[in-house]
Amino acid sequence: MSQLRSLAGALRSSSQWMRGQVGSGRRVFDPRRNCSSGAAEPSLAACSSSYVVEMYYAWLEDHKNVHESWDAYFRNAQASSSEETGEKHLSALLQGRAMSQTPAMSEKVVEDHLAVHTLIRAYQVRGHHVARLDPLGILTADLDSFVPSDLITSIDKLGSYGLEESDLDKSFQLPLTTFIGGNESTLPLREIIHRLETSYCGHTGVEFMFINNMEQCQWIRQKFETPGIMMFSDREKRTLLARLVRSTRFEDFLARKWSSEKRFGLEGCEVLIPALKMIIDKSSEAGIESVIMGMPHRGRLNVLANVVRKDLDQIFCQFDPKLEAADEGSGDVKYHLGMYHERINRETDKNITLSLMANPSHLEAVDPVVQGKTKAEQFYGGDTEGRRVMSILMHGDAAFAGQGVVYETFHLSELPSYTTHGTIHVVVNNQIGFTTDPRMARSSPYPTDVARVVNAPIFHVNADDPEAVMYVCKVAAEWRNTFNKDVVIDLVCYRRFGHNEMDEPMFTQPLMYKQIRKQEHVLKKYADKLISEGVVTLQEFEVCVSLYGNLITVSLCKHLFHSCCFPGLSRILRGRADMVAKRTVDWALAEYVAFGSLLKDGIHVRLSGQDVERGTFSHRHHVLHDQEVDKRFCIPMNHLWPNQALYTVCNSSLSEYGVLGFELGFAMASPNALVCWEAQFGDFQNTAQCIIDQFISAGQAKWVRHNGIVLLLPHGMEGMGPEHSSARPERFLQMSKDDPDRYPVNFEVQQLYDCNWIVVNCSTPANYFHVLRRQILLPFRKPLIIFTPKSLLRLPEARSSFDEMITGTKFLRIIPDGGPASNHPEKVKRVIFCTGKVYYELAKERKQLKLEEDVAIVRLEQISPFPFDLIKAEVEKYSNAELIWCQEEHKNMGYYDYIRPHFLTVRSKNPIWYVGRDPAAAPATGNKFTHLAELKRFLDTAFNLEAFKGRSY
Repeated sequence: MSQLRSLAGALRSSSQWMRGQVGSGRRVFDPRRNCSSGAAEPSLAACSSSYVVEMYYAWLEDHKNVHESWDAYFRNAQASSSEETGEKHLSALLQGRAMSQTPAMSEKVVEDHLAVHTLIRAYQVRGHHVARLDPLGILTADLDSFVPSDLITSIDKLGSYGLEESDLDKSFQLPLTTFIGGNESTLPLREIIHRLETSYCGHTGVEFMFINNMEQCQWIRQKFETPGIMMFSDREKRTLLARLVRSTRFEDFLARKWSSEKRFGLEGCEVLIPALKMIIDKSSEAGIESVIMGMPHRGRLNVLANVVRKDLDQIFCQFDPKLEAADEGSGDVKYHLGMYHERINRETDKNITLSLMANPSHLEAVDPVVQGKTKAEQFYGGDTEGRRVMSILMHGDAAFAGQGVVYETFHLSELPSYTTHGTIHVVVNNQIGFTTDPRMARSSPYPTDVARVVNAPIFHVNADDPEAVMYVCKVAAEWRNTFNKDVVIDLVCYRRFGHNEMDEPMFTQPLMYKQIRKQEHVLKKYADKLISEGVVTLQEFEVCVSLYGNLITVSLCKHLFHSCCFPGLSRILRGRADMVAKRTVDWALAEYVAFGSLLKDGIHVRLSGQDVERGTFSHRHHVLHDQEVDKRFCIPMNHLWPNQALYTVCNSSLSEYGVLGFELGFAMASPNALVCWEAQFGDFQNTAQCIIDQFISAGQAKWVRHNGIVLLLPHGMEGMGPEHSSARPERFLQMSKDDPDRYPVNFEVQQLYDCNWIVVNCSTPANYFHVLRRQILLPFRKPLIIFTPKSLLRLPEARSSFDEMITGTKFLRIIPDGGPASNHPEKVKRVIFCTGKVYYELAKERKQLKLEEDVAIVRLEQISPFPFDLIKAEVEKYSNAELIWCQEEHKNMGYYDYIRPHFLTVRSKNPIWYVGRDPAAAPATGNKFTHLAELKRFLDTAFNLEAFKGRSY
């Protein structure tokens, strides 16, 4: 018999199962009888020594009943000992003691052992149906209320196995397919049933016997059947209690502080937080460095706070309209938003990156998105086996059963190009979907039955037993690490409040909610348990609760007492508030208002370039950074209106060529967007000139393609070096063949159609506001080159009134002189035409020289297309005056060569004289003294009324 036993063990380990051949006229032994129906789960493992015994009896009846290999084995065994001696050994093995060997008694021994083995298998297959999974004790976790007949729930059921009450104290040999014996190979039937009920019918129900892999089934059996395997140390119990405190107290605080707000709280399944942390701890221990998660509404804020570790004050600000929102985005509801965070895992002292994906109301839509992101991280990180990156998906019971994308995502789980090497699914099983009873929500017994299609084990667990939940999560993490396959945890819980906190569930589920009203909180139950066990004292528990309460209070106070969490910007923000109170705007505020008004109208605004978030000259501050917490910031413009468009502001890489090309392509995609690229300094557009020359300048004529990109090119010379000087306007000016006689007085639309791009140099914030808005309203989208000033950003004179920006106002292509000269134009001796910031230097000089009545200053705001009609009107108005063009750029670099022929078209009999710097190779001197000397020289010329007398043009 020892030879038989050793052969059985050898065959079990090698999975080399022998089967009889069907022959005519004789009975053939079927090794699958009384064993697993799964093809890959061997019969010998299911029936152990009884299998060998049954084959032996079949061989005795007719040697041809078994495979020839077994026939040879039994012949050899018989040759070494008598048949009677072998049979005695077999019987002794089965019964544990000597007995008489009548054929009838031997057959009874075999049948009883086979019955016990079948009983063990019945608990493994169907024990979950009678597990105590519902915390409320009023429902079964599945839709089947029947008790499987092959489970021993009463003494009379022993008869169905041919067993009697007297057999309860008999010992039976345990098969190799169970681990309930621990180190013992035999157990009394009474103890066998007790241990099976403990393993499979308590607060944990395990579905795994449909898996057609023996190794995996044996692995699960060992994890749930081994006596004492679910024990936890005192340290682990205290950690679990602390995590339950954080989960519970977080929901309690939100419920008290914002009782009328929807938050989809976790009450009734507070154990989800320690459950996720256990999965992450064990996964980190196994080498996982990044966990990507997806989940529905319920519990999202708690997961963000206590698992991903989003700052509490950032969460609180989403509840209070008086607090500045800290999340970037268009303002989705707080229980849809996600987060990315890297931190140290305290249990393993290893770095772990946690990502919680944003998720819409279609609850399972995020499933494939999570898998795709996980696959990408694995792919780009060279993680070919999913050893460093994994995914966790959380689900609601109704959505898991009801939304088809769940099934589709499961079927991606083992495809070569889609597998993420195992996902841990956690179902928060409320036992209800909104107000729909499970009987109306699914046809299968469990909401998790869809997972059976990929042979994923399913662990059902009572969520009011925290230790059982922790053990199941530990096993799930180990399963994923061992087999790289999906696994499902079914947290059978309840929903303490309605679908949301504003909902009244008693209307539709009165029985359930009467019980819930009486249900003791899981934190109190578990705390009482640990106190009674002496693991913690009552005082220690109260201190733990108090510490987390203090943390919440500090986080709230921090947000209440630190304005916007951005104290370093208070002076700037107060300054803007003062301007608004005075109904004036500076350059930065005009830009802010222009962008904000477009966002309100549903126009997406994108601003890109080096350091554009703050602004190179520290004027913009479109992204506010917390002065105390790294990487925490706010984009206020994304929180202006309830249904506004998104504002994207992004500091670019130190590239002009590539970034401008990217933004040009971005602007091609949608006409209903304002896409702006800003050169940090004027000459920084040099390295982007290829894109300008090849795509923008020739866009309409060469490519017949409209594009509304806006180039913001800093303008003005303040004595800086050549690389920081003004952008060179002459590169963007196209010579015109236009003749004003061919058009009516107002021919702006026709000119816009004819030109390839638009060049604007604004001198007032109001005009800058209008030109940004006009770009969206133009009938033909053109690139718009806007020269924006540096010195005018904070110049007190460069302010505009709200009255210049209200409904009915518009962009001014030119700004006429509005002073004394305009009152008596016939007396004016000189008209200075200029553009941009030089106007303020000219106006200051004119005032000092008291020449306001003799010299008019007209600002040309739109350079191209040239505003012939408006310029013609100004020239005719000052019919006795000489015309001057004044620019601060060198003569060979500014606008003069462009505007001169245009003025000749308007008034051919009179020239327009040049005032400005002399031609030069470099765009700026870089020497402050030389810069100021050049400025004084051309200002003197501009107001010297005798400067051009006697000179020919």
